[in-house]
Amino acid sequence: MSDATQSETATQTSATAFQPRVFSGIQPSGGLTLGNYLGAMRRFVDMQETGIQTLYCMVDMHAITVWQDPEALRRQTRELAAGFIASGLDPRKSILFNQSQVPEHAQLAWIFNSVARMGWMQRMTQWKDKAGKNAQNASLGLFAYPALMAADILLYHATHVPVGEDQKQHVELTRDIAAKFNHDYGVEFFPMTEPVIEGAATRVMSLRDGSKKMSKSDPSDMSRINMTDDDEAIANKIRKARTDADALPSEAAGLAERPEARNLVNIYAALNDSDVDSVLREVGGKQFSEFKPMLADLAVAKLSPISTEMARLMQAPDEIDAIIGAGALEARKIATPILEKTYDIVGMIRS
Repeated sequence: MSDATQSETATQTSATAFQPRVFSGIQPSGGLTLGNYLGAMRRFVDMQETGIQTLYCMVDMHAITVWQDPEALRRQTRELAAGFIASGLDPRKSILFNQSQVPEHAQLAWIFNSVARMGWMQRMTQWKDKAGKNAQNASLGLFAYPALMAADILLYHATHVPVGEDQKQHVELTRDIAAKFNHDYGVEFFPMTEPVIEGAATRVMSLRDGSKKMSKSDPSDMSRINMTDDDEAIANKIRKARTDADALPSEAAGLAERPEARNLVNIYAALNDSDVDSVLREVGGKQFSEFKPMLADLAVAKLSPISTEMARLMQAPDEIDAIIGAGALEARKIATPILEKTYDIVGMIRS
């Protein structure tokens, strides 16, 4: 917790005091990978079946904190929406929209820019990583990115946010901002949102280096499975994935010092809706020459229908735009009264 939270404990409102609601967003940066699917999108689909209200967002306003080609941004936003839908997200069960169609995100972010402290932002790992030694030339938006992320979440009084391990720090900052706002204004208005980090393949690693996260920015296309890859490409990348010479162990402890083996077993477990222990009971003792074809067949069976539907949707941009436009209208029904109440708390007059 930040240094602003010492006296704020009394006004930290548990998420359980609010209607359960899930929010999460992904940047439309292009190049969806298996990591996006297993680490986020499939979990989003699972959550819509729990009965809890779910909102999922293409955060295009975050994307422009570094320069984006306008046509590429439009294409990538639609591609991400297509990925959500093809993965099983049902617009009748979940609210799916792009961030810039809900102006309340930016409006609440400005309030939070005045709540958050400079020191909090400077400590953010993502700021340090992206700005690096070139911080003076980075955009102000990149520096203030976490305040907008907090607004994304708290605009809906979201109680839970499914995130990857690398985004957990941003949810912690969101809690800091909520706690300080509540304390400063003597209210219990914003919840203490809980991050949800679970699943065998929460963090999918590179197929060429098990110590690095699978990433679209890796120079080697063989390091990742793209959600647009065809069956042959998926199988070929798995066959050529880096491994070691030993057989697979029968217990999870045997994977501790074997990052590439652990990654492939995690992927198999996640795609098979299983867990690592169950997988190792099935494949323990097998060589990778036996295991890789099993994984390739499973990956193709699970991913091929998604890539096919994504391709269809990308040929029907009006269908995508209609879905996310309707989603934005639904999102605003939740966001507008929460923003209005925030303005009332802060003391802003609206005639």
